[in-house]
Amino acid sequence: MASKPEKTLETFPNPFTSRDYHIHMEIPEFTCLCPKTGQPDFATLVLDYIPDKKCVELKSLKLYIWSYRNEGVFHEAVTNKILDDLVAVLKPRYIRLTSRFYVRGGIFTNVIVDHRKKGWQPKPVVLLQEFNSQSNIRE
Repeated sequence: MASKPEKTLETFPNPFTSRDYHIHMEIPEFTCLCPKTGQPDFATLVLDYIPDKKCVELKSLKLYIWSYRNEGVFHEAVTNKILDDLVAVLKPRYIRLTSRFYVRGGIFTNVIVDHRKKGWQPKPVVLLQEFNSQSNIRE
């Protein structure tokens, strides 16, 4: 059965609701269309969230992201729309979406949006060694 773009985001129960933990995703193949020219825009989306009762199911997220491939939309609008849709289904403690659009006309565009659940306060940060971004394949 072939997959096709889908606007439905599916979730599953958070297996550790008693703990704040950080889920980090990098989506390097986001595409949409420029609403002015119809040309493709390419971006890497970086999704970071602290779940509350639900987590996003990855295949549905992939199909949801794919659904923007043929839509003409401004970078700012699509970033905010994706975040709003994720907040609506997940109701997370905290979520941030960063869209890093590739160069167009000599300009790189980054759009960063976030949402914090009312009343949620993060625990104090423990600084550990940071690691560079990595590919999930061996070279």
